[in-house]
Amino acid sequence: MRWTQRQHGRFLRGQTEGFTLIEILIVLTIISVLVSLAVPSYRRSILQAREAVLKENLYVLRSTIEQFTLDKQRPPGALDELVSEGYLRHLPADITGSTSTWQPVYGDLMISPEQTSGGMIDVHSGSNLVSTQGTPYSSW
Repeated sequence: MRWTQRQHGRFLRGQTEGFTLIEILIVLTIISVLVSLAVPSYRRSILQAREAVLKENLYVLRSTIEQFTLDKQRPPGALDELVSEGYLRHLPADITGSTSTWQPVYGDLMISPEQTSGGMIDVHSGSNLVSTQGTPYSSW
């Protein structure tokens, strides 16, 4: 038995302070409903952030390919050449998380009049997944 003290100094038997089981279950139910509403929004924002990083990485790679081609009067033979020649510190990761899944596009497009040969003109993601916009990442 517990003894509790009231305001006037009298001790009463059997009255304990605390939460009942029903009160705790109601609070847990409210918390679980709030979490179930927040998790999909969180996952969607993470995916949108990863897509924004992919767009930025594609922009950097395409700009670097163009700069390399204008400087050297020839396109790079591979993406690793951009790193070995000092145009990039490291190859950025694809949305897959790997640097080896990038898909280079080769062609005969000449960027400058001094360029004598064709080669790598673009790069795409190697992922076969579909974006939140409904387009495949590999088409970006």
